[in-house]
Amino acid sequence: MKNNFSAGRKTLSALIIGASLWMSVGMAPATAATAVTGAVIGLPDFADLVDRVGPAVVNIRTTERPKQPQRGAPGLQGDEDMQEFLRRFFGGQMPTPNGRAPRRQAPSDEPVQRGVGSGFILSADGYVMTNAHVVDGADEVFVTLTDKREFKAKVLGADARTDVAVLKIEGEKLPFLLMGDSDKIRAGEWVIAIGSPFNLENTVTAGIISAKARDTGEYLPLIQSDVAVNPGNSGGPLINMRGEVIGINSQIATLSGGSNGISFAVPVNEAMRVSDQLKQSGKVTRGRIGVQISEVSKEVAESLGLKSAQGAEVSLVEPGGPADKAGIKSGDIILKFNGKQVNRSSDLPRLVGETALDSKATVTIWRKGAEQTLPVTVAELDADKNVKGAKGKGGKAEPVEPAKANALGLKVEDLTAEQKKELGVNGGVLVADVEGVAERAGLDEGDVLLQLNNTEVKDAKQFNAAVAKLDPKKPSVLLVLREGNTRFISLRPSAKAEK
Repeated sequence: MKNNFSAGRKTLSALIIGASLWMSVGMAPATAATAVTGAVIGLPDFADLVDRVGPAVVNIRTTERPKQPQRGAPGLQGDEDMQEFLRRFFGGQMPTPNGRAPRRQAPSDEPVQRGVGSGFILSADGYVMTNAHVVDGADEVFVTLTDKREFKAKVLGADARTDVAVLKIEGEKLPFLLMGDSDKIRAGEWVIAIGSPFNLENTVTAGIISAKARDTGEYLPLIQSDVAVNPGNSGGPLINMRGEVIGINSQIATLSGGSNGISFAVPVNEAMRVSDQLKQSGKVTRGRIGVQISEVSKEVAESLGLKSAQGAEVSLVEPGGPADKAGIKSGDIILKFNGKQVNRSSDLPRLVGETALDSKATVTIWRKGAEQTLPVTVAELDADKNVKGAKGKGGKAEPVEPAKANALGLKVEDLTAEQKKELGVNGGVLVADVEGVAERAGLDEGDVLLQLNNTEVKDAKQFNAAVAKLDPKKPSVLLVLREGNTRFISLRPSAKAEK
């Protein structure tokens, strides 16, 4: 009995020690990580970090003064049909459940709460950063600190494109946060968010950076994280383990209105560039070159002889704009701007936007199988400026020669001189009918074909002859003009024309 009892004690001790070791390394996943990296990865303690940075995170409350209702029923803004209905059946007033009309009340001038958001203090003298959508349309903005001090804030400026706003409160020796470098963040890095979700002030949530650059906006790639961010967190900081702000919580991906574990933050480097301009002038100026662009597909890149699907495809050039004056044309692929690589089409607006106005820049393009570098003068982006090109397709052309379907499933006709003038082109052919390969690729009657595999299309005869020589084993690409915009469409010719 004694020997069995001793053996049982030894076995139990071994089990306890084994279980303790298993729990100390974070259970099975951490053990696997240890085998790979040789280091134990544990969960961080955020308490000291929150104590240090929390006082500089603020609650932002906005109010709005009620708008005076137009003449008619109270609360109705110009709905004449409804006002007439109420006038005829209820004496011009909204009925109540007991059938009685409510007493008229004089409109109140008292401001009503409009919304709640978050923000953080940039400097000890009272500059505060938040989202533009938090203060948009507000008549008054109030900033509340964690010690319950409340300040009425002045909105120095807001930029809708980046969703950044800068406020100013009158205070001294205020707690403030340090800015980090959002260009140096890494996926998997621990971060925390502090804010007022659902008006619950000073709420802390933690997670990791899921991705560094999500293209959800025109001018900035957003930081994606799995930190719980909810309505009211907008404008609050995303903070790394060093206590530095690396982003401003701005958006969530959700179907329910609450956190689904996908949140987006404005990179702090871009936010600080915007805030500097807002402090100085109350607005943000950006550069433009006057082009509309689209993504370069793998098929188009292969057909044009590019090594990879990179760059920005020029679909439209503004007549008389900077790009037009520089010699950039529809169908060009912009590979670099001022020597910086354009990997995706969304890179170009950011590179151009950051360039000083009226400065000389260089644009490297891919045209007809070769690179060219063109000088361009950067102009100022007007928020209401739309790139406008030639009009749509023009009228129906009179065929110069009978249209016959070719190996691409296209029946094309020559453009008249009047149509070429209206469209602003020197050559090209008009699509009279589509079938087979062309129809499946998305081509349509009325499209104008300008290029085939880097070769300009002059007329229907030349185009059909070129199509007849295409290799059905290789993809071909057409530069198509449709309703004033150009785009490349990739397709493979059939072995013989489809009847």
